[in-house]
Parts: sequence; structure tokens; C-alpha cells
Amino acid sequence: QVQLVESGGGLVQPGGSLKLSCAASGFTFDVHRMSWYRQAPGKGRDMVAAISADGGSFDYVDSVKGRFTISRDNAKNMLYLQMNNLKPEDTARYYCYLGSRNTWGQGTEVTVSS
Repeated sequence: QVQLVESGGGLVQPGGSLKLSCAASGFTFDVHRMSWYRQAPGKGRDMVAAISADGGSFDYVDSVKGRFTISRDNAKNMLYLQMNNLKPEDTARYYCYLGSRNTWGQGTEVTVSS
């Protein structure tokens, strides 16, 4: 079955960096667009970044442009989110999402605090 498993979250100070990973299995990874979403406490789940199946095109929410980079390794069935210059407002649970199957991972928690 389709499975998405995120990792890499944690506690980081403002200005710090984290790299999230999502291990995908159970489907043909390299033909599907993939996305990262996040959900802050008490708020809805919003898209952060998306990447095309071949890794050649990207979309980012304005608030993370220039700070976050989405990437993928189709040979390893892995999706990544490099997050730099983190801000307290980036605090959220981050989810890997396969839109074509409406499938979510369990999420990984990111806390940005001094």
C-alpha cells in the first residue's frame, strides 16, 4: 500500500536550518507530483512547496520563498525539504503529500524557538 514516512523534524533556534525527508513506498514515485504541507497549532493545513514528477518545476508559498528548497531523489523514492533561516512562524507539523492518491504521511514536528 502507499506509504509516506517523514523524518528530520526537531527543535531549532530562529535562523537555524533543518532538512526534512519523506520516504515513499507502494507506488511509482517518479511519475507523481509531490508536496509538503504544514499545520500550525490551531490552524489549517497549508501547502508549503510542491515539485513535479521529474523534479524540474517547483511551487512555493510566498512566505518560504528564498528560504526553503524542495527536492526529490527518484532513484531512492525520497522527497526532501531543506529549510533555512527558520522563523518562529515556521513552527508546525510538516506533512508529505501525494495528491494523486490523496495520501498523507504521519508528519514530523518542527519547532522554531529560542
